[in-house]
Amino acid sequence: MSGTVITFYSYKGGVGRSFTLANTAVLLARWGYRVLAVDWDLEAPGLHLYFRPHLSQMPDSGVVDLAHDFLREVEVPPAHTVRVDVEGGVLDLMAAGKVVGNKLDASYTYRMQGIDWEELYEQGFAAYLEDRREEWIAKYDFVLIDSRTGVSDIAGICAAQLPDRLVVVFTANEQNLNEVVDIVHLADQARDRLPYDRPRHQVMPVLSRLDNRMEYERAEEWQQKCVGVVAPLFSNWLVKGVTPEQMVRHLTVPYISYWSFGELLPVLAERPPSSDQISFALETVAAVIAQEFDRTDLLADNRDAYVAAARSRHRRKFDWDLLVSSPRTLWRTGTELITELRLLGVAADRSVSGDPEFLDQTNDPAEHLCLVVDGALSRWQLTEAERFMRRTLGPDGSQRQMFCLLTRGTDRELLPGFLRSLRHLEFDPVGRPAQVARELHDLIKAAPAPESEPALEALRTAEAALRELPGHLAYEARLALLEETVSGMTSALDDGDFDLLRDRSADLLLLGKSQRNGTGVPVPGRLRAEVSALLTRIDRRINAFTE
Repeated sequence: MSGTVITFYSYKGGVGRSFTLANTAVLLARWGYRVLAVDWDLEAPGLHLYFRPHLSQMPDSGVVDLAHDFLREVEVPPAHTVRVDVEGGVLDLMAAGKVVGNKLDASYTYRMQGIDWEELYEQGFAAYLEDRREEWIAKYDFVLIDSRTGVSDIAGICAAQLPDRLVVVFTANEQNLNEVVDIVHLADQARDRLPYDRPRHQVMPVLSRLDNRMEYERAEEWQQKCVGVVAPLFSNWLVKGVTPEQMVRHLTVPYISYWSFGELLPVLAERPPSSDQISFALETVAAVIAQEFDRTDLLADNRDAYVAAARSRHRRKFDWDLLVSSPRTLWRTGTELITELRLLGVAADRSVSGDPEFLDQTNDPAEHLCLVVDGALSRWQLTEAERFMRRTLGPDGSQRQMFCLLTRGTDRELLPGFLRSLRHLEFDPVGRPAQVARELHDLIKAAPAPESEPALEALRTAEAALRELPGHLAYEARLALLEETVSGMTSALDDGDFDLLRDRSADLLLLGKSQRNGTGVPVPGRLRAEVSALLTRIDRRINAFTE
């Protein structure tokens, strides 16, 4: 399974961004995850100071050296990481550069200022950085990047190209609130200009350094004000029924004067933390990251259970959320079901249930199992189902689930007795199993599938409509409508409105009817270029969801 890249960003300095990242990294590692912390705040680096007492050795290279490796065309660049000794999982640090004593070495400033990031990108640094990113997510569960503040080339790299998600750390003052939402929009716009198609950011706002002990009434007033500003940032990941106010309260890191001196790791001292300690809030931040911004309804209902679920790391015991076991007669249906599940965010793969080596494995690759049944179970499916039932208790005590997906007409009374009592879902093998995939998602994730998830069918419909656009139109009057329709398709893709994208694609098919004899009005080159650019984006999006 690939790891997740998360950038910790702040518009202003002094808000506790590096502090939050360092403590979050330690918590995740202690919970058994593999973590890489990257200090990309190159003009004011200091992440190494938090880990200094626990470093296996002082860093002798870092992010700056990564850029110089590219300039020197190093074919196999070194990792530039050092191990941070914490119990539990793995925590590595990529510092900004070589550290001597407590400071970056004397040559660091000269080497850092000598990097022209714009020129670097013109020379192909984006592809080089993408290769490093692929290496990181193959090796680590979480890559946490400490970004430079403000708006800059470096901040753009950290906020646009690299991350899957953002953690925006801010404090309760106008300077932060004026920019905290706008900066996310700028990051999204920058992503759209990159040749790497990634979805819109999921953003976790963390209200830091709130003094709610001495100034309770003012703290409450400012916390409410912050909720009003950052509420839009929750729109694409909060479970329905959970309010932004509830989340902001959970994601508020209080000001504790004791921890404001030096670079400290309270999560190593406050074990276990009480609700009035700073580590209590930091645990919640780490848990949301570990839960991949999911299951927020559990957080709203029972914060301790939510953190315990993240700490138990039972999800990391499995490579997949779900294996789909289908007979040869429904091989295509199984493939389509896996595709639909992946579009909904379920890590699904095919179960090769006819392979004896698979059945002899001591470890289970998936948390749940779905049996696709057409009339009767195959012998191999029956063996796999019996094996699964013997191991239904998850590694943290949670109950694993098995589902039976039956073709219409399959008599459930003919199923073995231990399968008849399971939840059965029916489907028609003639159509795409999109609806049953959504039902499985809801059962596995214990939450409705987001309505904003990309629809592969809509993308393919748009692709077909754009490719069928002829070189000539029947009537000149259609040109303006055609331009408006293509523009509407682009906007729909930007906004993730796939119902609108499907409608605009149907309009395009009607408008694009050409003259059979080749006569008519030629489509302008400018519009052809716009169509070509949109096709490229749609192709990348389709590939991202089907590979």
